[in-house]
Amino acid sequence: MTPAHSDRLVYAITLGLMAALGPLCIDLYLPALPELARDLSSETATAQLSLTAGLLGLGAGQLLFGPLSDKFGRFRLLQLSLVLLFIASVGCAVAQDIHQLLLARLFQGLAGAGGAVLSRAIARDMYSGHELTRFFALLMLVNGLAPVGAPVLGGVMMTFLSWRGIFLTLGIIALLLIFLARWKLHETLPPARRNPGSLFSTWAALGQVITHRPFMGFCLTQGFMMSGMFAYIGASPFVLQQIYGLSPQAFSFCFAANGVGLIIASQTSARLCPRWGEYRVLKGGLTLAFVASTALLLAGVSHAPLPLLLLALFFTIASNGVIATTASSLAMQSQGERAGSASAVIGVTMFTLGAITVPVSGIGGTSVLSMTSTIFGCFMLAIILFNLLAKKPKNQ
Repeated sequence: MTPAHSDRLVYAITLGLMAALGPLCIDLYLPALPELARDLSSETATAQLSLTAGLLGLGAGQLLFGPLSDKFGRFRLLQLSLVLLFIASVGCAVAQDIHQLLLARLFQGLAGAGGAVLSRAIARDMYSGHELTRFFALLMLVNGLAPVGAPVLGGVMMTFLSWRGIFLTLGIIALLLIFLARWKLHETLPPARRNPGSLFSTWAALGQVITHRPFMGFCLTQGFMMSGMFAYIGASPFVLQQIYGLSPQAFSFCFAANGVGLIIASQTSARLCPRWGEYRVLKGGLTLAFVASTALLLAGVSHAPLPLLLLALFFTIASNGVIATTASSLAMQSQGERAGSASAVIGVTMFTLGAITVPVSGIGGTSVLSMTSTIFGCFMLAIILFNLLAKKPKNQ
């Protein structure tokens, strides 16, 4: 039974906060990356590996929590992931060298994956069709506040806290979410709908998902688009602060402006889908991504002034709001009883590609050109794979 509108908003806010754990673990400490590198006597590229470790954990953790939730239900695993997130965040805060931090970041990503993968699975348990798209847009609205607010909050926190204090803050957030989950959420996958097979068959369902060509078309489209986003996330603190000379606070507000664009685009796409269909709206988003990322690449090649670079970045990042909403909905609509496994594949694809892309953008030293060319390359791969694999649903 589809919940009423007021209940849908409550679920969207709660699940959006859970889904925001991944972006929050990534974005909150971004303004502190240069200070973290200096404090731990680490090279810039090595410090960026803390981002890579978190992304790898976020990807691998989804393969753990997603299939298991199809067998054991969603709620208990969500609670477990939040407890582990608290422990890992404290571990990051007390790390004494870069190697300890990288290990703690890996486990922090593993734990944070629970909120990301289970929020999508819970949404698929409750909704389908355009209702699912609207709910994903609501998730994006709440989830989008993480990239908007986290860097700003991180920049402000840097005025009176060190990077260790930021990780302790993440631990406190995990504790608060444990209580929020117990208050607002309930089990959405009753025993009758769970995977009755063995643990082996639970993970074997991943194979059925991966071999479904239309699903993988939408999944890889979103995955490569998001990998371009992660290239921007990993490189922009160094490009905007060290090359263009912005303060941590100014960088945070620039980053937040792009987050606003992401939110506006996702909400616009949700309103267009009932009239045009998710597939056509997704194609429109990919067209915007092509035009904007081409302009961004030209800005990087020509060493454009900061205002022009930021304008191209705004529309490049905004295109992800359209694509993430529609591609997620189309992918999840094709996988009803395997929602947990499908959500895991989406997540592991997205974060693994992101983990690969972040260090690529720093090869030879992070520069404007390395950031813009990496983003452009990821977006082009997304467009190519969409045209090769994705298939228009029959109902559209």
